Amino acid sequence: MSTKSILITGATSGLGLSLFDDYAAQGHQVIACGRNQQQLAAMQSKASQVCQFDMTDKLQIEGAAANVESLDILILNAGNCRYIDDAKNFDGELFADVIQTNLISLGWLLHYFLPKVKKGGQVVFVSSSATLLPFTRSEAYGASKAGMDYLANSLRLDLVKEKIDVTLIHPGFIKTPLTDKNDFPMPFLLTSEEASQRLIQAIEQRKRYAHFPKRLTLLLKFISFLPSFVWQKLILKGSH
Repeated sequence: MSTKSILITGATSGLGLSLFDDYAAQGHQVIACGRNQQQLAAMQSKASQVCQFDMTDKLQIEGAAANVESLDILILNAGNCRYIDDAKNFDGELFADVIQTNLISLGWLLHYFLPKVKKGGQVVFVSSSATLLPFTRSEAYGASKAGMDYLANSLRLDLVKEKIDVTLIHPGFIKTPLTDKNDFPMPFLLTSEEASQRLIQAIEQRKRYAHFPKRLTLLLKFISFLPSFVWQKLILKGSH
């Protein structure tokens, strides 16, 4: 197996940290990106490079990218999840914050890091199975991830001529510090280590699209084909 240069955003916790550990254990040159300076310092011995930046800050992204030479795989994993608890009194500030973090930032990450991806390389978008169906309180998070889906699928078409593959991932619930805050049942919950192994397999196979765990994602896909009044009733019932 050839050694690859792999950049991971959101590498300091959850799925990103598990991806970092797994790729580093395989002997790859892993560039860990995140905001947590203390955690990045702890990862430095295993990382080929660490980059500390806030994804919502264009200048910080630009500065970090200036120190990166070339990449085989760019994994866009970082993101945030916040919920709209009162739809009637819609929180525009919260909505803007989630869209900025999960979607707008991708534009700047691609602006500065995509030119560094080698011909024959790969860009990986870690989205969410939440885009398979509308869910309550998920107006901001779901919209940001649906935007990511379209971005990934469109970018794939335009990168064919560059011989760069795009992989879109729809994971289900993963136990992370982010999901630990959820106050609702999370069926078929995976550990970040389990999710990392599945994601790495999809990347190695250069899949255009991967979703897991299939017990959840196939169920959601099936429900989405039901008449709208049926799936809406199911969603509302499950939210109470």
